[in-house]
Amino acid sequence: MDPIRIDDPRDPRVTAYLDIRERDLAGRQGRFVAEGKVVLDLLLSSGRFGAESVLVLENRFGGLKDILHKAPSDLPVYVVAGAVMDVIAGFHMHRGILAIGRKGTPQPAGILLDALPAQALVVVLVGIANHDNMGSIFRNAAAFGADAVLMDATCCDPLYRKAIRVSVGAALKIPFASFTDTAGFTATLAERGFEQFALSPRGKTDIRDARPAARLALYLGTEGEGLPESLLERLRTVRITMSEGFDSLNVAAASAIALHHFSRR
Repeated sequence: MDPIRIDDPRDPRVTAYLDIRERDLAGRQGRFVAEGKVVLDLLLSSGRFGAESVLVLENRFGGLKDILHKAPSDLPVYVVAGAVMDVIAGFHMHRGILAIGRKGTPQPAGILLDALPAQALVVVLVGIANHDNMGSIFRNAAAFGADAVLMDATCCDPLYRKAIRVSVGAALKIPFASFTDTAGFTATLAERGFEQFALSPRGKTDIRDARPAARLALYLGTEGEGLPESLLERLRTVRITMSEGFDSLNVAAASAIALHHFSRR
């Protein structure tokens, strides 16, 4: 794979990389930015998402040859000097490794559920709007062997650049899908044989007393408000018991504890 040298930051071939932070906020019309060596490796090797191009600092290209060999031979790989990279990105890019991926057509939640094995652990997110938390939850889901992540319509995009980076690429590896009707989705999971646990500081059962099921859905809500009361009334609730006078954890930390407990791997 021969690299393509870019010396003009306004070269139309690298338009997709211009002003990364501002375009993160505006959206990328079905595309996303992958950043860093580990994330690039997962993008090119997982097979879940296609890559349109790669942009790297000239002094990083040599160390990426083994990873780039996993890419199609016609994938454009643009190589730039540090000063050019900084102008393109709109800030100093010390990592020096970027790629543009394609999101593709979103997968319906029902189809994803139908593809899961007989024994499955899924994470259900409601109202997770912080990209750091989203990325961390995906990282924990990958670390503890969750089979999928399902998100309601109020959750942020797991393919936002920062979320992918914080997830260390797990957002490109763990299958995910969205749903709109939370009440209806609980019924969908029940029809498919899932035991459903809602994690809450006010949960009735200490998590140490909750036994993993063959098919288990673990619900996590946004920090502060937590899961909706209507959902807590419908599901079995579990809590992570803490020291007296302190009753809550960051949702990402709580997800790690809960996933470790319920994981069979």
